[in-house]
Amino acid sequence: MYAHDMSAGAKHERAKALVEELWRERSGVVSTQVLQELAVNLRRKAGRPLDAKATREIVADYLTWQVIVNSGESVLEAIDLEGRYRISFWDALVIQAAQASGAVALYSEDLSDGHAYGSVRVINPLRVARPT
Repeated sequence: MYAHDMSAGAKHERAKALVEELWRERSGVVSTQVLQELAVNLRRKAGRPLDAKATREIVADYLTWQVIVNSGESVLEAIDLEGRYRISFWDALVIQAAQASGAVALYSEDLSDGHAYGSVRVINPLRVARPT
């Protein structure tokens, strides 16, 4: 969402750069769940909420990426991941989609940066590096 929320300051700039890189590399993957959350959050939680037309255009753009469709089996696998890693079901469903796609990196601000869930490692692209 931050890539499209111009009121998000530095988070907007970091997220926008990441999304642009994924487009250039043609390596973006997104799940139906993430698209659904994006559509809701752009209209309700963005600093400057978007209208339905603008939201639809953004979601349509992401449909050019590989889209992982959540199936009944996806739900069952997410329940297993939820128990194994003691995370929310919704986070488990995102992880399940990443695993199903063959991704090795999952970009998320919500999950623990650097944590591995099987073959998928979480990267928080919005984290500000701390001085050493």
